[in-house]
Amino acid sequence: MHRSLLFLSPCRSFRPTLKLFKGYATSTTTKSTMRPPIGTKRILPLPAKVTEMKLRCTEFDQYGQVKENIGDFLKSDFCQHHSLLPRDLRTVDTYSVYQKPTILVRPEAILVNVAHLKALLKSDMVVLFDTYGSTDSYNQSVFIYDMQERLKSQKDGLPFEFRALEAILISVTSSLQSELDILEGPVNKLLGDLEDLADIEESMNGDKLRDLLQYSKKLAKFERDALSIRDALEEVLDNDDDLAAMYLTDKRAGKHRAPQDHEEVELLLEAYYKQTEEIAAKAATLRQHMRSTEEIVQLILDVSRNSLMWYDIRLTIITLSATVVSGYGAILGMNLKNYFEDDPYAFGVISGLALMSGLGAFAIALRKLRTLAKIKP
Repeated sequence: MHRSLLFLSPCRSFRPTLKLFKGYATSTTTKSTMRPPIGTKRILPLPAKVTEMKLRCTEFDQYGQVKENIGDFLKSDFCQHHSLLPRDLRTVDTYSVYQKPTILVRPEAILVNVAHLKALLKSDMVVLFDTYGSTDSYNQSVFIYDMQERLKSQKDGLPFEFRALEAILISVTSSLQSELDILEGPVNKLLGDLEDLADIEESMNGDKLRDLLQYSKKLAKFERDALSIRDALEEVLDNDDDLAAMYLTDKRAGKHRAPQDHEEVELLLEAYYKQTEEIAAKAATLRQHMRSTEEIVQLILDVSRNSLMWYDIRLTIITLSATVVSGYGAILGMNLKNYFEDDPYAFGVISGLALMSGLGAFAIALRKLRTLAKIKP
């Protein structure tokens, strides 16, 4: 009996140890099964959906009335609705303020990106895009009013898309002309002040030169903008297929036009091409006047600088001559006996010799200076 008890008690004492061992083995097995196999790549989760870009625009019907107020439209839906390709919308990207002017002709629409206006023209609709960060809100408001009046009126007999295009070109050329008028007045006044003032110190002050530099930069930017608009119009005028494809109303009515049959739209674009070219030429002429004035100012400054240098060199030569004259006094003024004190003619001879030496040094230095500078006496 005692032996059986002694035999059973050790078995009971080992049960917790076995349970702990089983638990450790189970946890180890579970951890080993959760580890990824060696050599496999870790796969990162991808985002569920990429946010699609949107366009802010306002739609006008064929009578100039607002069909859809300012709203956000997905680019994919917009392209599908107006039969466009996604790359076509790069020309009217509303998130970019500064873009190259472009007139893009498509089978069912005309995309226009000129100056402060970005629009889509169709045979019965105008879509005006809102540019983020644009500061031409006044010009856009004036354009919307003028476009609505032109779309309502059909006296000129132009198709719908040409009336909308003409409203855009009128707004652009008017904006360019007003900007040029704003720059032209102060520039002419500044150039007149710089040319009329006789006093160099008064005319060459820092404020006027700083204003001249600022206006020169503004005119350079304005000329580039005007030339880029002219180039966009010229690019369309040089392509007969694009000119014929701009008759969207005839396409809608099933009327086919030959590539050479585009006199109406060509005359329309040619008129505003000439006007834009005249504005750019006027800005170029004004810049040329500014460059001429800058050259005159530079010449005046060069003459003034040369005069100062000439005066400084002459003063140096006079100082050299005086130094030569004073050298005799320094030598003879030492407390040494030279036996000239008792001679009645020594002072006059030494003084004359000193003056002649000083004049000789002055003449030699001046002659050498004129020889080097090649200036006639």
